[in-house]
Order: sequence, then structure tokens, then C-alpha cells
Amino acid sequence: GELDSDSDDDDDDDDDDELKKEALSDWNLRKCSAAALDVLSNVFHSALLPVLLPILKEHLFSTSWLVKESSILALGAVSEGCMEGMMPHLPELVPFLISSLSDHKPLVRSITCWTLSRYAHWIVGQSHEQYLRQLMSALLKRILDPNKRVQEAACSAFATLEEEACTELVPYLGDILQVLMLAFKKYQAKNLLILYDAIGTLADSVGNHLNKEDYIQLLMPPLIEKWNVLKDEDKDLFPLLECLSSVATALQSGFLPYCEPVFQRCVSLIAQTLHQTQVAVANPDHFIQPDKEFMIVALDLLSGLAEGLGSHIELLVAQSNILNLLYQCMQDRMAEVRQSSFALIGDLTKACFVHVKPCVADFVPVLGHNLNPTFISVCNNATWAIGELSLQLGGEMKPYLSMVLHQLIENINRPSTPKTLLENTAITIGRLGMVCPSDVAPYLPTFICMWCLTLRNIRDNEEKDSAFRGVCAMIGINPSGVVQHFMYLCDAICSWVTPKDDLKQTFHKLLHGFKNEVGEQNWKVFADQFPLELKEKLGNTYQV
Repeated sequence: GELDSDSDDDDDDDDDDELKKEALSDWNLRKCSAAALDVLSNVFHSALLPVLLPILKEHLFSTSWLVKESSILALGAVSEGCMEGMMPHLPELVPFLISSLSDHKPLVRSITCWTLSRYAHWIVGQSHEQYLRQLMSALLKRILDPNKRVQEAACSAFATLEEEACTELVPYLGDILQVLMLAFKKYQAKNLLILYDAIGTLADSVGNHLNKEDYIQLLMPPLIEKWNVLKDEDKDLFPLLECLSSVATALQSGFLPYCEPVFQRCVSLIAQTLHQTQVAVANPDHFIQPDKEFMIVALDLLSGLAEGLGSHIELLVAQSNILNLLYQCMQDRMAEVRQSSFALIGDLTKACFVHVKPCVADFVPVLGHNLNPTFISVCNNATWAIGELSLQLGGEMKPYLSMVLHQLIENINRPSTPKTLLENTAITIGRLGMVCPSDVAPYLPTFICMWCLTLRNIRDNEEKDSAFRGVCAMIGINPSGVVQHFMYLCDAICSWVTPKDDLKQTFHKLLHGFKNEVGEQNWKVFADQFPLELKEKLGNTYQV
């Protein structure tokens, strides 16, 4: 387990004890000074360095560990604001920091973990042999450090490194997993929660590369052991459920041997929480409301299972009452419960629509009622779920258009709509147009401008593909609906890097159709208004 003392280190002096007390407090002069440096660096950027660097160069190599620790903290504090100016110095500073991870003082080791994480983006951008391999090896040792504060700092720093490096960590997965699983035996309480986060972040970062039998045998037994030990009412389940959600999504079919008990327990947690809520509402004087976080993390884990296992989840859904429970969750007063419910509807629609279809008449009105962007994440997930349902329903989506379309158009034209919600809204409108083009086409003039401006900025993917097919189908029915904003449509079409051949052919036909309609001379006058880059791309790619 974790050591409560630092008996392995020579740090019994008064100064060390005093700093430990300070480090544990919420706010103190040391932390306040570091925060001030952070602010200064973000105001003055590299102009701060001629003042700061001479001081740091003198103090980083001080024989006093207190001075050295403070200097390493300062180096981390200015990383965000002064990154550009720091880059020329990092080839010298990073090796020094990596060597400082082996300092005999635990507080130097812990602050060095944090400071190195602040420069992780730069480190990952260099050759692996130069820094990444050394840093990873040193951080993995610190994850198993005898001092619990160093364990915590190393685990957090490693999670940051995982986010920056992503699949570049794949060659080292075996070593990483062995260390993380050793940490499972060593960690308790707070640090175990940070370890769950590091494992979940690793799964998010490397994805299906984790789905190898050797890795699964290292990773899953300790996670399932914890899963079995924790009781349903234990709040330590939250981070474990979140971790398992990422792992299930990454492992995909590799999670199959573990999915049934995990699925059933999630359904049970949701059912228990709903029942406790109903009892508390009926008898407020005798019962308190349950912690709905149990239900939220269970819904999220079921989403992870659906995304990871795909159609393999179908039998589990068929044998459970999850869709009835989900209908109740969708109507919960707590926004976070609705948010997770709508995500699960979308994931189940993709994985096993045959079981969702009988519930569509109940689900869509509730989704429509949650398109108000007051709760951005709720609205975002409801919008996405409607888009997924429309792909599966096809023309059968028609009776539900009146419940969703007007609010989606209002949201896409709202000036303050956040980027992610705008993108999901544009994709869903496009998908509705793909399955019910005649019904959505009359509304083209009301959304096409913002639709084009929104989707020009997203990378090529299946969601963008389906949305553009929908808009092309609508233009075929109502070409006059895009005339006023035709330049925006051309720009959106040219945002594609490699559209599928049939979609590219559709674009070609659409553009030439417009050119032929207006005539060569009018087209030239019109095209002369285009920015040069757009004009060239239209000519090179679509010969217009």
C-alpha cells in the first residue's frame, strides 16, 4: 500500500516539514507566487524571459533543494505564456528535468513531474529517442515511487503525456501496462482514483491498439477484481465505471468476455437509482434523494459498451429492460442524467436499432423537447441522437419532423451557439434532408448559409458525408433555395479533401448544373467574385 511517511528519504528537517504543510494547504504564498508568474507570462509572453531566465539559470542548479524546487515550479508556471520563447532552451532544460525526477527529495520529484507535463506537447513533437522514451521510462518509475505525493504527480503527468502522445505510445504499451498494473497493487484511496484516470486516458489515446490478448490479460483482471469488491453504494465505483467505459470502447470485441456482468450491473444501478428517486419523491419526509451520479456513470459505461461492442450488445439489450429504464432517465429533472441518456440512445441506435425502433414514438418527442440550448450538452446529445435515429428510420422519420426541425433551424442560426452544437445541428439537419428531402428542402434558404459556414470547418468523415448527401438531395428538389448563398455552398464543397467518388460526382453534377442554368457569361461574372483560392479549387477539382 501507500507509505504515509517519507522514511526512505532524508527529509526530516524542519524546512521540509514546513513545506509539506504548505503544499497540502489550499492556498499559500508559494502557490500564489506561481499563479502570479503564470498570469505575467500570459500577459508579457516571451518579453518576460530576459528577466526570468537569468534568475532561473542561477537557481535551478542550487545546492538548496528548496530553491531548486521553487525554480522548477516557476519553470512550469510560465510554460503556457512563454512556450515560444522557451523552445530554444528546452533541449537543455528537458534532460535536466528528467534527471531531476530521480532527486533524493520527494517534493523535487513531484514538482518535476508537473513541470514536465507542462512541456509534454513540445517533447512529443521531438524524436522519440531524444526525449519521449527517456521521459516515459522516468515517469513510469515515479508512478511506483515509495512516496505517495510523487505517485500522484507522476500519474497525473503521465495522463497528460498520454493525451499528447496518443498512438505514439503504442510501441511501449506492454511496459506501460505492466507498471500501471503494479501500481494497482501499491495504490490506495486517492491515488487509485488518479490511476483509474491514467488507465482510461491511455485507452482513449491508443484505442483499439489495446485489443491484444497479452494486454487484455494484464489490464482486465485487476479492474474486474476491483469491480467485484466494490459495493453498489460505494462512490469509488464512479471513477472505475468511467475507466471501464474508456477501456470497453478501446477493446471493442476484446471486452466481450467481461461484458455480461458489467452490463447487468449497470442496468441494476440505473434501476436502483430510479426506484430510490421514486420512493424519495413519494415520501420526502422519510427518504432522501439518491446520488444520481451512480445512474449517470452507469449510463455512460453502457454507452461505452455499445460503442465498443457494436452488434455484440444486441442479446444483452434484448434480455434486459434497459430501454424502459432509459425512457424514465430521459425525463429526469437532472440535466446530466438526460445528457447521458441521449448519448446512450444514439449509441444503441447505431449498435442494435432493432430493439430501439419500437420505442421511437416515445423517444423522439422527448428528444425534441430537449433541443433548447439552455443546457448545451443535453441539447447536443439530443441533436446527435435524432441524427442517428433518422439514418436508421429513413423515410419513416417523416411523422417526427415537426417535433424537431424548427428548433434545429433556430439553433443553427442562433449567434451564441457553441461550435460543437453547431456542427451536430448542421449534420442532423443534413441527415433529415437525406431521408426526407421533399419535406426539408423548402426550408433550405433559412439554414443553408450557417450550414455551409459550419461544416466547411470539419474534417472529412462519415457524419459530414451523410450531411452533404442530404443537402445535395434537397438542392435537387429546391435549387432556388441556395441561389442567394451559392458561394458559401461552393466553399463548403471545396472543404472536402477526399470525398467518396459518388459524392464527388454529385458535387460535379450540381456545380455544372448551376453553371449551365445561368449561362457561361453570367457564371464568369459570378465566379469572379470568389476568392482566388476557391476559384482555383473549383476549376482544378470540378472543372467549373
